[in-house]
Amino acid sequence: MDRSLTEAFSALFSAKLATSLISIVSLPIVVRELGTTGYGNYAFLISTFSLYMILVSSGVTEGVQKFVAETRDSDHWREHVVGFYLRLTLLLGAIGAVVLGVASLSGLPSRLLGDPFSWYFALLAAFVVAAQLRAFTRRTLMGLGLERYSEPLRVLTKLTWICLGLALAALGLGVDAFLISNIVGATVLAVVGLVLVARTLSVSAIVRGPPAEFPTRELLSFNGLNIVLVLMLLSLFHVDVVMMRLLTDGGQTGQYKAALAIAEYVWFVPLSLQTLLLHSTSQLWAERQFDRITSLASRVTRYVWLLVSLMGIGLFVLADEAIPLYFGADFAGTVEPLIVLLPGTLGFALARPLYAINQGSGRLKVPIVATASAAGINVVLNAVLIPTYGMIGAAAATSVGYASMFVFHVGCARYLGYQPLDDLRLRSLVGTVVVAAPTIYALDTLIVNDFLSLLVVPIVGGLVYTTLAVAFGALTLAELRRLTGALPAPVGPRLRSLLPGTDQ
Repeated sequence: MDRSLTEAFSALFSAKLATSLISIVSLPIVVRELGTTGYGNYAFLISTFSLYMILVSSGVTEGVQKFVAETRDSDHWREHVVGFYLRLTLLLGAIGAVVLGVASLSGLPSRLLGDPFSWYFALLAAFVVAAQLRAFTRRTLMGLGLERYSEPLRVLTKLTWICLGLALAALGLGVDAFLISNIVGATVLAVVGLVLVARTLSVSAIVRGPPAEFPTRELLSFNGLNIVLVLMLLSLFHVDVVMMRLLTDGGQTGQYKAALAIAEYVWFVPLSLQTLLLHSTSQLWAERQFDRITSLASRVTRYVWLLVSLMGIGLFVLADEAIPLYFGADFAGTVEPLIVLLPGTLGFALARPLYAINQGSGRLKVPIVATASAAGINVVLNAVLIPTYGMIGAAAATSVGYASMFVFHVGCARYLGYQPLDDLRLRSLVGTVVVAAPTIYALDTLIVNDFLSLLVVPIVGGLVYTTLAVAFGALTLAELRRLTGALPAPVGPRLRSLLPGTDQ
């Protein structure tokens, strides 16, 4: 990655790492506060809301991120893009809030799911507007190259959500507490973000509206196709949770969602890359620089494989010890679905950056077919397996759906004109995992104390794995120095100083 991409990735990575750490610390507290059933109901609400918000915001948020990052021969291009999408944001947000408000007043949610789901839907109606503006402002800042502002605001939102949520939960508000804190956190980011946008761009040009030659049809076409694309993608995240709650009960759904939450921790780097690569590759696509896209995609795919494989091995080895300590004895059943989810988690991690690069091409029909194929496999398998096998069935179905996402998007990439596996070094990657996994497992079996194992295995295992990766040629020392240099200070420079040699 060049310097600008490295700096942007550093900001995204730092924020994702911070929010992941906040989640790691807070999740067991939230789970214990809500209990298995309460947490299952909350997970169901958030999954349902996330799917609903695809129709409300996905065309807007990713559209503004993509188009505001492009360089076009037009006066005030960025302002016109932001103004166009701001008006669309407000219109769709208002419509989305009204629809949920009407559903709440009708009492239908409580009749279908029990009390007090109609009240929950009233809170979700308010959350629509706040979440819509939050997503718009963050994506706008990112498209403008202002990740140094958008990402700290994201961390602030996360802190607001968890701190306020736990405070309200302590007062006995239960699920309500975390819905209300979500609304407040999103509002904070939206207000501060809009102020930053106003300080960066010409407000008068934003308000004035675009000229007659503004490509409104092109932007609307991208929006419509992108809604379908994002719907397919996020269904992979949420359909299994929704189906679990509808086909089983809140307790099983809570345990399954806990397994998903742990598995998803390994995605914080792939998600940062996905967020970065959408707007960072848009100009490369516009200039038809396929060689640069191939080079970037193949290196990113190899790096993600190395990192996520290491984290997957760690979760596999330590799950029996970590899960009961982390969530409590009531969540001992979470271990098995987590193990089943891990293979698919690797495949989905590899797919996330490719998804963003394919999306950045603007040719969305092919990525839609790729993502829809994976989503279809996921839905069908969940429908077949959940009634018979419960959590394990959902985990197996979702794991297969996740893994297929990578296969389909590699095919999509080749169709679009670049080769994401050009520098994969498959033998070296497989060799690293095959030798490292039993070595790390043996280390864990030698340590009889669970707390000591949780402390020692990640550190020693990481060193063993990295050494093997370099020895097998999956990673060179020069690449390792560049990667550690991209980490935020003081961690990155300190790690880089410990490595031998100098940059080539």
